[in-house]
Amino acid sequence: MRLNADFDERVVIRPEAYDWVASPVSGVERMMLDRVGDEVARATSLVRFAPNSSFDAHTHGGGEEYLVLDGVFSDEDGDYPAGTYVRNPIGTRHTPRIGPEGATILVKLRQFDPDDDEQKVVRTDTAFDEVAPGLSQIVLHEHGPERVRMVRFAPGTQLDRHAHPGGEELFVIEGSYSDEDGHYPAGTWLRSPVGTGHAPWSDEGCLLWIKTGHLAPVIGADG
Repeated sequence: MRLNADFDERVVIRPEAYDWVASPVSGVERMMLDRVGDEVARATSLVRFAPNSSFDAHTHGGGEEYLVLDGVFSDEDGDYPAGTYVRNPIGTRHTPRIGPEGATILVKLRQFDPDDDEQKVVRTDTAFDEVAPGLSQIVLHEHGPERVRMVRFAPGTQLDRHAHPGGEELFVIEGSYSDEDGHYPAGTWLRSPVGTGHAPWSDEGCLLWIKTGHLAPVIGADG
């Protein structure tokens, strides 16, 4: 399968375009955002877990990173409530389980640099660092050109135009976000290719998950 697999193209998926598809595991549905490969794939997805669902133990051959959007996602290493960011490097193994309220995560699979071997859990309910008037952030991870952040826009914040030499991917967690090309409500996933730029703003304020620098070169599927 190849879905939004041309990383030179800009892609926007808003909540009204979601198409949830049952996974091979009972009680688990996926909204596929991009994918290169079949069941074993380089993939970015929203994954929705029914209450009390679970996965068998499995190994991440190409690494896994995820952000818990709602509910509580758990494995043998701990419980991860909404707002938790987790990185499981290449070769790590776990057995996920979900509690009685269910859970939804934004997950990226098989996209790790082989040298990026830091396993981490970051809680984002801590104070954000102010980086500019109306703009604050938590840096979740950095490796080479790749940078992952949670970014908060105060209402009425407008940024100057800037470029993303290594591309940008973002997910609107709360509020709404805009730029010259459109308006993006909560639940929108947006991927902008290498070299693109914009001057974003938020009238009502927003909370974003943002990843930059990772689209050049593209890491392909490895299985």
